[in-house]
Amino acid sequence: MKTARAEGLVLCRDCHLLVKAPRGRGVCPRCGAALHARIPDSVARTWAFVITAWIALFPANIYPIMTVIYFGEGEPDTIISGVIQLAEEGMVPIAILVFVASIVVPILKLLGIMLLLFTVHFKWSLSKTECTVLYRIIEVVGAWSMLDLFMISILVTMVDLGTVAQVTAGPGATAFATVVVLTMFAAMSFDPRLVWDLQEESND
Repeated sequence: MKTARAEGLVLCRDCHLLVKAPRGRGVCPRCGAALHARIPDSVARTWAFVITAWIALFPANIYPIMTVIYFGEGEPDTIISGVIQLAEEGMVPIAILVFVASIVVPILKLLGIMLLLFTVHFKWSLSKTECTVLYRIIEVVGAWSMLDLFMISILVTMVDLGTVAQVTAGPGATAFATVVVLTMFAAMSFDPRLVWDLQEESND
């Protein structure tokens, strides 16, 4: 099976125009974007984002993500304590949603990206189609990791009643936002075409 790279063609990642591979550094004739057969240093940059995201994940879950002060009283809540409090107050569906979006999704997303990285690095014989589907899922569910930050923004806007009630974001929210952004960058920097290159190498 012939591939675009084997035919000397390069796909522009910005406008998706298929053009003849240039010698050296080239630009897309349609949109002017830089052309690369593969994203430069894709694996190294993705690893950098993933490792940094894992480091930021600890303060995101240890430090308070928000504090609700009602009539002068209130305690800072971490993601876990917030989930427990929501469950104790009978809001189990919301507690599950927050737990999945804040803890399960970021961890699974990082593990998924690591699986793709290990597949490329160690040339594992995994299904290339399933790896591609996994990459697409990681891209799609990435935005749902922002759910906690959306909720905090809404609470700050709707509940801030001066001396009656106040909601303030804690350092955990900053760390969590950092994790979300880093995982997005990790997904963007990983080139899924590297997975299919393994199949070409095995066929040679």
